[in-house]
Amino acid sequence: MSERPELPGWRWGPFTFRLPFYHTRLCWPEFLQGLFVSAATGMALIPVMTAFFGLSFEEAVALSMIHASLIASAVIVFGEPYAGGWITPALPLILAFVIGGYEDPVSRFQAMTALSLVFAGLVLFLGVTGLGRRFVVWLPDTLKAGIILGAAIAALKRVFVDDAERFLLEQPIATGLACAICLIFTFSVPMQKLKERNRFFFMLGALGLLPGFLVAAVVGPLAGEVSFDIQWGILVPPLGDALAKVSPLMIGWPSQEMIIQSVPLALIAYIILFGDLVTGNEVLRDGLHARKDEHVDINLNRSHFSLAIRNAIMAIVAPFFPTQGAVWTGVHVIVVQRWKQGPKAMGSLHSGLASYYLMGLPFIFFLLPLLTGLKPLLGVALSLTLVLTGFACAYIAMAIPRDNASRGTVVLIGAALAFFEPWIGLLIGVLATIALVGWDRSPDPIPHDERDEEPVAVSQN
Repeated sequence: MSERPELPGWRWGPFTFRLPFYHTRLCWPEFLQGLFVSAATGMALIPVMTAFFGLSFEEAVALSMIHASLIASAVIVFGEPYAGGWITPALPLILAFVIGGYEDPVSRFQAMTALSLVFAGLVLFLGVTGLGRRFVVWLPDTLKAGIILGAAIAALKRVFVDDAERFLLEQPIATGLACAICLIFTFSVPMQKLKERNRFFFMLGALGLLPGFLVAAVVGPLAGEVSFDIQWGILVPPLGDALAKVSPLMIGWPSQEMIIQSVPLALIAYIILFGDLVTGNEVLRDGLHARKDEHVDINLNRSHFSLAIRNAIMAIVAPFFPTQGAVWTGVHVIVVQRWKQGPKAMGSLHSGLASYYLMGLPFIFFLLPLLTGLKPLLGVALSLTLVLTGFACAYIAMAIPRDNASRGTVVLIGAALAFFEPWIGLLIGVLATIALVGWDRSPDPIPHDERDEEPVAVSQN
């Protein structure tokens, strides 16, 4: 058992509530990044909600506020040591299933409710029984890679084919420049080397999607693609009107058929989620080598319970799957990197995370100048999110196969998942894996797993 202290908090069950400004301290760099970067990305789904789900801009803002509050609760209310975010790779598959499979906003929100409830039940079951890790270990690498590549193909297909006329072709220059800049700062090998040598480029890269948005905001009006109508004042999001259009308590619960059709996608989302948790844990363990002064409790069961609760709440009040995931990898890395610099840079990891997610408590959703300033750029935000997701999923997926047969099978599975219904794509994936590759499980799918370590009790304050 570690003797290092963990930041105090109020314990409730397996969770720890840490009140901002009382248990955690304000870290200005994280707060400012969270305010602007999370504002831009947290509302990226507003164009989808207004175009395909029958909501007004104000009602979509209200739903985004609920989603942001639930994500912030992972850090503040449940005491998770990860920067929370969406299960982003699953998003294009979800949108293809819901928008392509259902015609009207009511049935689409009912399908979102079904997905959220099925996922919450699955995560709760796998967390209580401890079968989550065994399930992911049991899956073959080729099938996992095919699922991830399917998300990549679906993401790029939505940007360049399905919704191109609605978003990309409306703002081609602004969207193209934003995507190019963010791809270069996030993935470019030459840029990574430049960031290592130059602190300016390192800090610019740490701002995530913000540089791309700023360029789109400047170039868009010059190209005649963006027109700003900034309004001053305070917006009170119409929560009542939004809930009347989305909550199953108002519009009715999903049918049994919807529940059954949601199962394959919930399984796919869980596989992606577990990969996020593994990545988040490895980033934390790397940071713990530098920070010997603070204990960080990594508890997969607690994470499963937190995810189940948040997704169940979302299903009832603001169903939009998969906006309640475990780890926003980019932000998680940025916060942990500064935490690694020592107590003078960041007193506690939980202080840094809470500062980043104060935006979700929420107050950006009441600032009318910020909301109206971002409104014409939200189509850019959606395209940018999907392009980065597609690129990241593609290179992760193609790094997994170890031979040519596996690579070909991964492409086949990815195409099947992107172009067919989820259960058909998953069935093709299983059969193709067995027939062409075999059940190729990795001998060490979760390296450095510390699941047998005793958890450290958190002192109460």
